[in-house]
Amino acid sequence: MMSTALVKPQGSLARRISTFLYQRAKVGLAILLAPPTFWLGLVYIASLAALLLTAFWSVDSFTGNLTREWNLDNFITVLTDSTYQAVTLRTVGIALAVTAIDVAIALPVAFYMSKVASKGWQRFLVISMTLPLWSSYLVKAYAWRSVLSTGGILDWMLDPFGIASPGYGLEGTVITLAYLWFPFVVLPIYTSLQRVPNSLIEASADLGGGTLKTLRSVVIPMITPGIIAGSIFSFSLTLGDYIAVKIVGGATQTIGTLIYTNVGTANNLPLAAAIAFVPLVIILIYLSSVKRTGALDNL
Repeated sequence: MMSTALVKPQGSLARRISTFLYQRAKVGLAILLAPPTFWLGLVYIASLAALLLTAFWSVDSFTGNLTREWNLDNFITVLTDSTYQAVTLRTVGIALAVTAIDVAIALPVAFYMSKVASKGWQRFLVISMTLPLWSSYLVKAYAWRSVLSTGGILDWMLDPFGIASPGYGLEGTVITLAYLWFPFVVLPIYTSLQRVPNSLIEASADLGGGTLKTLRSVVIPMITPGIIAGSIFSFSLTLGDYIAVKIVGGATQTIGTLIYTNVGTANNLPLAAAIAFVPLVIILIYLSSVKRTGALDNL
């Protein structure tokens, strides 16, 4: 009797809490999201605030110590110096090229996976697309360094056609980054294509729509959110990457390598912080322009 009396209040309390949360779904959702939101605010937003604060400081040229005096010198340098302008344009160009290559390859691959391949073959292809995510970033980057090297696999494959491997440089950087971020592009597009009913494609064909017209008028508008999601991954990840550029980029300078150099070699953390805000502002502008088109509403 004693144990039963002790259990009943606990069960009654759990039942009341369960009923309360069931009737107030938003409260339950807020409780679930509170810990990760707090962690995000503490780690990410607080880190960005500290980074912004550092960008307004400077480094004493004689002692190398931080001078905590407010100024805009670092931002002025980043915005007006021709070197930083050229590196910014080069980085944006690389990011656009990587994104365009990934989307161009991902569209037919994802369409085949979703609408043409059998169920068994489809599962195999999905696993194949995710396999690169299971291996280390450094392993994949150094593998491409071996592929792109003089006398490497790519050089051996292209030699019969009289073409040489692009080697280490801008082209090698684009190829390597396009490979690294491809799974992040193809999977959102594949998921979007899974939501496109086959009946719509068949209806378009019955009404006389050719393959290109069906893709342009029916399929592409419906999978645009997936394309946008994939492009956000590839574009933003390329903007901030410096490891692959260091491994296969040769003398290529990007925003990421400038930040790395100023933090490590030059020991100029305030300038590195100011440079770090360039890709952040660029991706915010990109997200804002995409949001205005309404393409993110169905993500």
